[in-house]
Amino acid sequence: MNGDDVLSKLYIVPTPIGNLKDITLRSIEALKQADLVAAEDTRVTLKLLNHLNIKKSLTSYHQHNEKEKVNFIIDKLNEGQTVAVVSDAGTPGISDPGSVIIKKCIEEGIEFEVLPGATAFTTALVYSGLPTESFSFRGFIPRDNRGKKALVQEVKENRETLIFYESPHRLIGGLEFLKENLGNRRIAICRELTKLHEQILRMRIDEAIEYYSSERKPKGEYVLVVEGKTQEEIEEEKKQEWEELSIEEHIKVHMENGMRKKDAIKQVAKERNLPKSEVYKYSLEI
Repeated sequence: MNGDDVLSKLYIVPTPIGNLKDITLRSIEALKQADLVAAEDTRVTLKLLNHLNIKKSLTSYHQHNEKEKVNFIIDKLNEGQTVAVVSDAGTPGISDPGSVIIKKCIEEGIEFEVLPGATAFTTALVYSGLPTESFSFRGFIPRDNRGKKALVQEVKENRETLIFYESPHRLIGGLEFLKENLGNRRIAICRELTKLHEQILRMRIDEAIEYYSSERKPKGEYVLVVEGKTQEEIEEEKKQEWEELSIEEHIKVHMENGMRKKDAIKQVAKERNLPKSEVYKYSLEI
C-alpha cells in the first residue's frame, strides 16, 4: 500500500524452465490479474502468454535496464496498477532481474508477493544424487580472472555441494577451471532441464572434459552440480602437511595449536599410524 492508499501489488512470477506444463495455477492467476507484465524478453514472454491465452501489456525489464526501469514500474504501482515481473525461465531474482524492484518495493512500502515455482538449480540438485542437506548456489562462473580467484577462495574448502550455471560455449572452460581449482570431484551435468532433450550426466570432472572435448559439441543450457570437499580430501591434505615434518615437529605443531603434550602425542600416533610409545620417545626433548 502506498501513501495514497491506492491498491497495488507486485507479483514475482516464476515461469517454466522448459516444459510449459510446469507453470503453476497461482502464476497463471497472477498473470491474468496483472495490468502490466515486466518481462526479461518480451518476445519470450509473449509466446508464453499466447500459450496461456492471456493478453497483457508488456514492458521490457532486464539486467541492462533494470535500474532505470524500476522507477517506471514503481510509478505504475503507485497509480494502483498490478505488475507481474517474469524472467525468460525460472524465478526472477535468481540469476535473473528481480532483486532491484523487490528492494525498491520494500523501501517504498509497496506490497509484493513472491510465488513459488520452477527453478533450475533445485531440480538439478535433486537429480545429481549428491548431498542435498547443505549446498551453495553460485550462479554463473565468473568470466574474469579476479572473479574466478575470489570464487575459488570462497568455495574451495567448503564441504557443501556446489551449484553453477554455465552456457554451452563456456562449458569446457568452466569444467577445466573447476578441475584445476577444486580437484577431480564428482559432478552432475544437467542439460536442458524439463525439455525434450533433457540429459543428466554423472561422472568425474576429467571424464566430463573428455566427453565434451570429443565430437559432442555442448548445446543448450547447463547446470553443474559439484561435490563438496570430502573427508578423504581433508585427511589427505593433512597428511601431506605433516609428511614433510619430523615427528618432533609434528608434535610441536599440535601443541602450538593448543593441544596438551599428551594429546598431541596421541594425535600424531593416530595420524602417522605409529605406536604411541614410539611417538613418545620423540617428545622427551620438547
